Amino acid sequence: MKILYGVQGTGNGHITRARAMSVEMYAAGIEVDFVFSGRPPEDYFDMTIFGDYRTFQGLSFVARNGQLDLYATCKSANFLQLYRDIRSIDTRGYDLVITDFEPIVAWAAKRQGVPCIGFGHQYAFKYDIPRYKRNLIAQWVMSNFAPVSTQLGAHWHHFGHPILPPLIHTQQIKNMADPEAVLVYLPFENSEAVLDWLEGVQNYRFRLHCKDIEPGLYGNVEVFPFSREVFQKNLGECESVLCNAGFELNSEALQLGRRILAKPLKGQIEQHSNAIALEFLGIAKTSDVLNSRVIQEWLETSRVIQISYPNVARAVVAWLQSSNDVSVSDLCESLWQQTPNLRGIDFKYNTESSVRIKSANRVTA
Repeated sequence: MKILYGVQGTGNGHITRARAMSVEMYAAGIEVDFVFSGRPPEDYFDMTIFGDYRTFQGLSFVARNGQLDLYATCKSANFLQLYRDIRSIDTRGYDLVITDFEPIVAWAAKRQGVPCIGFGHQYAFKYDIPRYKRNLIAQWVMSNFAPVSTQLGAHWHHFGHPILPPLIHTQQIKNMADPEAVLVYLPFENSEAVLDWLEGVQNYRFRLHCKDIEPGLYGNVEVFPFSREVFQKNLGECESVLCNAGFELNSEALQLGRRILAKPLKGQIEQHSNAIALEFLGIAKTSDVLNSRVIQEWLETSRVIQISYPNVARAVVAWLQSSNDVSVSDLCESLWQQTPNLRGIDFKYNTESSVRIKSANRVTA
């Protein structure tokens, strides 16, 4: 079996999901060619697992100081180059095309009449799930950014729809959490401001990953450069995670059992929707504003939450190899049946019903 796999490279979450999928696809003997777009080629790191992958400019967004910069985003978009790149991709030599919200392979497959599976968090928004509804233009862009013929969406809950559990890649992390250690990953915020906030929080030690502050120790904050290996080590050793409201890191934190505070990137509809879902499910704290007081209060009052999700990557790969003999609904149901109840939430799968939330104190499952 030969697969063309497109990955949105704007954030590291899509790439992390592709890492988990690559492990299972290689183990199953699948030949896969990876395509990445959304960031400059020199900004990718720790990419050996993807072999002889290709990169394109694609489309991405520009953020400054925790807010989406719409003008800079539009100015940086090169639609002529995007059109040329779409025309340069030949999808017809593959048994299957998969896109994790990557537009070039998705539009190339659509143009050439080749079926394409959309796999990732964004495709869960096809259904009626908790979401931010104030920006109709952004909702339209999300629905049409990377068109597909079949959708495999993932979320922290199925919400009564055929949605997969999160696909996470934490198998090699040594879970040795220190209650006083906090992992900080806020790539869309001003790093100097983040450092100031953290230095004002007492009795905790922070491990901040960023690319614009020299690595080293700054009082109670240790700064690290971007590195997959070091990041995973710190994630395994910190009991708390302070991050943006992206999907993948929050999923990894839930799997490991971490106290979470998530700040959505202002103006980014997916992250605002994720923040709504996290609060709705009661599995993390969120805040539109960060400062020392907010962080201190979160660390002193919030509880640890843990959800044990099954190996979604392995199940999806097996489903792909079965020529889709099993329906998407049955695939999703079988995986949710393997997910232990989170206290206070009814995880019973039913495609005809909405999620039922019971009032209860939510603690580690």
